[in-house]
Amino acid sequence: MSSTPRRVLVAGGGAAGNAATILLRRAGIDVDLVEAKDDWNATAGSGITLQGNALRVLRELGVWEEVKASGFPFGSVGITAPDGTVLHVQRDLRTGGDDLPATVGMQRPLLQQILIDAVRASGATVRLGTTATVLDQDATGVSVRFGEGGEHRYDLVIAADGLGSATRAQIGITDKPEPTGMAIWRVAAPRPVGVEHTDLAYGGPAFIAGYCPTSTTTLYAYVVEKNRDRSSIPTESYAQEMVRLASAYGGAWPEITATITDPSKVNYTWFDRLLVEGSWHRGRVVLVGDAAHCCPPTMAQGAALSLEDSWVLAQMLTAADTWDEELLQAYYERRIARVRPVVEASVQIGRWQLDGVRDADVPGLMARTMTMLRELP
Repeated sequence: MSSTPRRVLVAGGGAAGNAATILLRRAGIDVDLVEAKDDWNATAGSGITLQGNALRVLRELGVWEEVKASGFPFGSVGITAPDGTVLHVQRDLRTGGDDLPATVGMQRPLLQQILIDAVRASGATVRLGTTATVLDQDATGVSVRFGEGGEHRYDLVIAADGLGSATRAQIGITDKPEPTGMAIWRVAAPRPVGVEHTDLAYGGPAFIAGYCPTSTTTLYAYVVEKNRDRSSIPTESYAQEMVRLASAYGGAWPEITATITDPSKVNYTWFDRLLVEGSWHRGRVVLVGDAAHCCPPTMAQGAALSLEDSWVLAQMLTAADTWDEELLQAYYERRIARVRPVVEASVQIGRWQLDGVRDADVPGLMARTMTMLRELP
């Protein structure tokens, strides 16, 4: 396999970039990972819901035991009325297989730190606080110039630099994320006794009010509303705004809202949609994760799809003697068939809520989509 390319640049140190780095290093490929944030995004975010197909990839990365120990596994979701009355508890599908939990909730910074440690242990070269500013391609590779200076030569560049990917634009892919019309307030909070799984309330002043346990002592809570002009919401009012929306909900919510006091701990984000069609590469630069696709978190599949991208791409790269146009297009064809239905379903669920469609078949659409995800990516 002497013709197999041996040096890769991974641009972006989120879930997709970290996963690609770990898997390629395991195969003996030299990897440089560059991340724009000086702190590697080690403290960003509140919580994350990891369903079975995400857990399956994390197991392949060798970090499943740490994830299990750091998070909160559960296997069901509750549907409640706004006043907290439990209407239905549904067993979740084990999309990662019967030997993994259906879901693990965990604090996002803990997941990121687990992946950071695994990247460090892999022997990859990591450069923080820098980006790839110039990509000069030819038939055999990519010469990359970096923001802080210096230039290196790579056989392949993996663009894992997120929703606002500068690499995507650099290689001439003009797709950009589009707002769906909804926005989410998120906060990490202490876990009330009795919260053992995700509960979702539909209706009330928000489209959705929900929470997910992230450890034996913590959870993250969220409320979803129509998006507003961010400039109309002073950041110092974030806690007050989230409490205003969440105070209409019963059950565990009064105990949760009593802890929402620090506006710097509350995150407000619009829902976006992105799906790059046709191909996810130009020459020897290929997109993974949010750089190629993004869906609103109505099905909690954003991180899972990103992890799957890196797993599939790494499998294809390490199995091939040469990396060429045919291989990278085959990666796209394999992934688009799985990613498109999830993006479309996630957007459709939100659209029904925005339009006030009360008889929409949300459970049916979710069940059909999640059943598909039981298959290997």
